[in-house]
Amino acid sequence: MKVVSIAISKKKGTVKTCVPEAELIENHGIKDDAHAGDWHRQLSFLASESIEQASSKEFSINFGDFAENIATQGIDWKNQKIGRQYQIGDQVRVEITQIGKECHKKCAIYYRTGDCIMPKEGVFAKILKGGFIKTGDRIKPVE
Repeated sequence: MKVVSIAISKKKGTVKTCVPEAELIENHGIKDDAHAGDWHRQLSFLASESIEQASSKEFSINFGDFAENIATQGIDWKNQKIGRQYQIGDQVRVEITQIGKECHKKCAIYYRTGDCIMPKEGVFAKILKGGFIKTGDRIKPVE
């Protein structure tokens, strides 16, 4: 289980830009990301396997297109439990707070492809312990 992409954006509802590393701030989110703040959805995850499945010949999907902060490999996020904690890299610890979401307005990817997997398969978390992460970092459940 590992981080394959980290992405941020200045505005909500837009495609995020991939970055090689990021600072996660305790009880806030990723530094400089529009979704950061004092709430339960400070960080979002999406499985890279789900992103790849959503791609087609007509629409090539890139990391960050679903506005996910972190794309991962080897974790079926939609089947995790609320309250489960994960260690990312050597420093960061997060807690799952929500699985899926209701979209109140359509995002950029919806208008491009006609669908968005984030409401069904995206997972949200709070930052319990901040620090730096980078692509390739291992993710492991905290027992």
